[in-house]
Amino acid sequence: MPQLVLIRHGQSQWNLENRFTGWWDVDVTEKGAAEARAAGVLMREKGLDFDQCFTSLQTRAIKTLNLALEEMQRLWLPVEKDYRLNERHYGGLTGLNKQETRDKHGDEQVHIWRRSFDTPPPPMEAGSQYDLSADRRYAGISVPASESLKNTIERVLPYWEARIAPELKAGKRILISAHGNSLRALVKHLSGISDNDITGLEIPTGQPIVYDLDDDLNERERYYLSER
Repeated sequence: MPQLVLIRHGQSQWNLENRFTGWWDVDVTEKGAAEARAAGVLMREKGLDFDQCFTSLQTRAIKTLNLALEEMQRLWLPVEKDYRLNERHYGGLTGLNKQETRDKHGDEQVHIWRRSFDTPPPPMEAGSQYDLSADRRYAGISVPASESLKNTIERVLPYWEARIAPELKAGKRILISAHGNSLRALVKHLSGISDNDITGLEIPTGQPIVYDLDDDLNERERYYLSER
């Protein structure tokens, strides 16, 4: 029975500062590192093990994965990093304080930008201090100017189908360390959650989500490991 575990990165510095982060590369806080280590301890104590790991190209997800694997004594496991597991791109909102943005644009507009399924935030201006188009890790990639959750799903799912699903079907146990919205994309797909309902799904930091799947990768059961 294929087994998949998803984990959202531990608290980041901009999570702490209540800022829109998106593709900007922010590290985890001390609390975030502790969350990652605690996740690794929990997975080890519950007897979980993995054959292949996947993560994004962003430090907070990579570090969370490494810290968890260190606690499991599994730093040697193969890891594939890909931008398609990156967080949703918040465009022109990147770096802004969420409350200050609400004060400026109103709660309703910010709610639409944050929680609408298919309405992206305003695009990032070329030359912005947060513009990553010249970042070497994204060489050859068309860095988006902004993304809705729908846009995020449209890049995550082809990667899932091409790279991750075949590994699960081959019997490998998979761990994915990623971000709130890239994980929403996977949960929506695996659990058959509607467009309206997925925007309200909260995925806490540092909490492993376990999927027991059938041979066709349909959900048999989904649960937080801390609840078992």
